[in-house]
Amino acid sequence: MKYVLVTGGVVSGLGKGVTASGIGVLLKACGLRVTSIKIDPYLNTDAGTMSPFEHGEVFVLDDGGEVDLDLGNYERFLNIKLTRDNNITTGKIYQAVIDRERRGDYLGKTVQVVPHITDAIQEWIERVAVIPVDGKEGPADVCVIELGGTIGDIESMPFIEALGQFSYRVGVGNFCLIHVSLVPVLNVVGEPKTKPTQHSVRGLRGLGLTPNILACRSTMALDENIKAKLSQFCHVPVENIITIHDVPNIWHIPLLLKDQKAHEAIFKVLNLSSVAQEPVLKEWNSRAELCDKLHEPVIIALVGKYTDHSDSYLSVMKALLHASVACQKKLIVERVPACDLEDVTAKENPEAYKAAWKKLKGADGVLVPGGFGDRGVGGKILAAKYAREKRVPYLGICLGMQIAVIEFARTILGLQDANSTEFDSNTRNPCVIFMPEGSKTHMGGTMRLGTRRTYFQALESVSAKLYENQRYIDERHRHRYEVNPDMVPRLESAGLSFPGKDENCCCGIVELPNHPYFVGVQFHPEFKSRPEKPSPLFLGFVAASCGELDAVLPRGGQEKVSSTYRFNGHLPPKLLPNGKASNGLLHGVYNFCNGVRL
Repeated sequence: MKYVLVTGGVVSGLGKGVTASGIGVLLKACGLRVTSIKIDPYLNTDAGTMSPFEHGEVFVLDDGGEVDLDLGNYERFLNIKLTRDNNITTGKIYQAVIDRERRGDYLGKTVQVVPHITDAIQEWIERVAVIPVDGKEGPADVCVIELGGTIGDIESMPFIEALGQFSYRVGVGNFCLIHVSLVPVLNVVGEPKTKPTQHSVRGLRGLGLTPNILACRSTMALDENIKAKLSQFCHVPVENIITIHDVPNIWHIPLLLKDQKAHEAIFKVLNLSSVAQEPVLKEWNSRAELCDKLHEPVIIALVGKYTDHSDSYLSVMKALLHASVACQKKLIVERVPACDLEDVTAKENPEAYKAAWKKLKGADGVLVPGGFGDRGVGGKILAAKYAREKRVPYLGICLGMQIAVIEFARTILGLQDANSTEFDSNTRNPCVIFMPEGSKTHMGGTMRLGTRRTYFQALESVSAKLYENQRYIDERHRHRYEVNPDMVPRLESAGLSFPGKDENCCCGIVELPNHPYFVGVQFHPEFKSRPEKPSPLFLGFVAASCGELDAVLPRGGQEKVSSTYRFNGHLPPKLLPNGKASNGLLHGVYNFCNGVRL
């Protein structure tokens, strides 16, 4: 097993996760099998109880692991399925060591950070690195490890020590350290400054780790003089210094790495030159270029609780991007704070109220994502009501589905006190209730988590068609509440449809027939969306927002291929002068599978 460690210096938020993902894509394009591990030095056991304001979204894996959002980047970039053990935290390591101590595994020894904690970290890495994550048998060829935080953080010291020991443990030729550091360009001076990176590398070397490759984050590409200076003071060969400058979209990162021959530098350190091939990234390059060239907009209003934080709905944003690129549209997301839509804001802050409603009314589609707590629920209900009454395409995820049901019950059934027991435990008309397997005393890991199966009850529904009329689907869940099954008959009699349910008859999908697109799902389809294969529900939502839903619904004579469509392997028989298919298919759709424009 070969190991690539990615560390960060100077400041946080440099993009270590995207860099690590890009390295994985590059190595995979060279014919290698790749797996990933993310190390988070915080004491939390997992990310499940952390606020999105603290650490961005909580990403959910197939096995129910609530992990750092960077694992979502790994899965999307590498098209792999990770496990909860691919996310290491200080809390997990200390808990494992303390459990062993309580069992008497250390035979009376004094348990210390060195060697017991550091040994546990190394053993965890070796154990998880051999778990296949790409659907094939046997271990991967390379494990990309990202160490969260920045060099010098006190909480990451045990991991730095463990990884220093680990580099000697696996031996020369099996360990490559890539240090991501900031090279700022000061506006006053107008030239890149290398001193922050010099200090960062000096600190890293003082902790027992020597970087093999420098990945320099900057607003501009570094010239040879700057690289020579960094090489001299950081003791890294010039050819191993890579610039990761600002790009239009993150799909360019693997291409930047390839153009600067990062793979050759890694192969040289890991003795892989005789095994790996030249990277093939034709499909990836086509997707990145296509994304840059899109100009016809589709405007989506994202109505949520955490709209001020860019990473709070990261997977939702990525799923929207995947779908919009497949639909050949330039994605514009208007973040609408749910609280600003409420009447109380109209009195306290009328300008914010007007701005929020202007964004909502100017959108082509409305999306209400998942969330917890009652703040902003009133605004989300108003957004769902607006989309339902004005026939604007609507996608509700988890809580977004639940508030759509509540709004329908209040408005159509006339049940003004209809609510979720999460927000009103004494409501006389509980539309949404607490799930039996949940816990009201412990927060972490007590929800319905991970992949669950949803069975379609009606194949003529929009959601069933988008999933190509499969009998069932497997999607990832993260929720404590569900639609009250006792209310379903009344809701159905009033016109609401529930085409998808799980094996326990829990409502997984809700639709409003005779609406351009009104779909709510209890699961989180964004977690399984991929650049080359957008989530069907997001694809349908974006297509409906463009007025082109029929283009993505399977019909006679069409065979769906990844995120694009072709006619039984042949080109469309007739194209209009503007490039739009005469039968309504998306115009100029790019087939990411074989790189040809249909």
